[in-house]
Amino acid sequence: MISELEKRTAQAIVNIFESGRPLGDYGCVTVLPGDTGHLTYGRSQTTLGSGNLALLLHAYCEAGGSLSDVLRPFVAAFDRRDLKLDNDEKVKSLLRQAGNDPVMRSVQDQFFDRVYWVPALNSADYLGAAKPLSIAVIYDGRIHGSYHFIRDLTNQQQGEARVIGEERWIAAYVAVRRTWLATNQNSVLRKTVYRMDAFQTLIDGGKWELPLPLTVRNVVIDEELFRADYVEPTVVSASGEKERVLFLTRPMMRGDDVKRLQRALGFSEDRVDGVFGTDTDRSVRQYQTSRGLRVDGKVGPATWSELGY
Repeated sequence: MISELEKRTAQAIVNIFESGRPLGDYGCVTVLPGDTGHLTYGRSQTTLGSGNLALLLHAYCEAGGSLSDVLRPFVAAFDRRDLKLDNDEKVKSLLRQAGNDPVMRSVQDQFFDRVYWVPALNSADYLGAAKPLSIAVIYDGRIHGSYHFIRDLTNQQQGEARVIGEERWIAAYVAVRRTWLATNQNSVLRKTVYRMDAFQTLIDGGKWELPLPLTVRNVVIDEELFRADYVEPTVVSASGEKERVLFLTRPMMRGDDVKRLQRALGFSEDRVDGVFGTDTDRSVRQYQTSRGLRVDGKVGPATWSELGY
C-alpha cells in the first residue's frame, strides 16, 4: 500500500511536469497552438478537449465556490468542448481568479484524486505494480493521456508486467512512451519527452521507493510542504479522441469508444450501435449508482476505470 507521503511525492513529480510547481498551480491556464487538449487548467492541468475540465467546473459550481455564479453560464460551452473558449479572455480570467478560491483548491484535490489518482492505482493493480515510482509513471500517463494505448503497445513489444517483472515493464513503458512522444506528428507533443527523461533518471538511480529528497527537473521535492518553485515547462495533453468524456448530447456522440462502453456495460451485440443515446445514458447512470460513483451520466476516467479500462 502506497503511503500518503509517497502519494504526495508521486503527485508532486507530475505537478512539476504540468505547471513547474510541486504543489501545482490551481489557477494555471494554458493554451498552446497545436495542443489537442486545447485550453488546460488547474493543479495538474485538465483539458477542454478531453471533457474533463467540464467535469471539474461542474463539481466546483455544485460545491458553491465564490465564482460559481459567474462561471456557471459557461459550463454548457465546456460540456460541448467549444474551442472558442481557447480565446475567451473573460473565461480564462475567471478561471485564474477561481484558482485562489479555497473551494476550488479543495475541489481540484478531490477531482484529481477521483479522476486520475484512483484510476492510476487501479491500473497499477491490474498490472501487478506496487512500487511508488511505478505508480507515479502510471499516474503521469493518466494525466498526460493515451496511457492505455502505450500500455498495450508495451505489452505487445515487451510482454506483460506479471511475466517480465514490474521494474523491467515500467522501464520498457517509459522507453516506448518516449519514442512515441519523440516521433509524434504533433510537434508540440514532441517537446514533452522531458517527462520520460525525468522518469528514466529516477529509474537509473534506483529510486523505486521515491525516497526524499528527490530532484526532478531541477526542483527539489522534500518534506517541507514542497515549497520549491520552477519555471513552467511546455505543457501539452496527449489525450486523443479515444479518451473523450462520453455523455448524452445533441447531436448524439458516436464512435468506437461508445461501442466499447456499451460492451463494457453488458449490452448484447445487437444493441451495440456506437450511438450514445438515452438507453446508454440510462445504463451508465444505473452502473454509476451500483458502483457508488458520482451519478452524472458522464463517462470519464473514473467510470472507465471502474469498468476495467
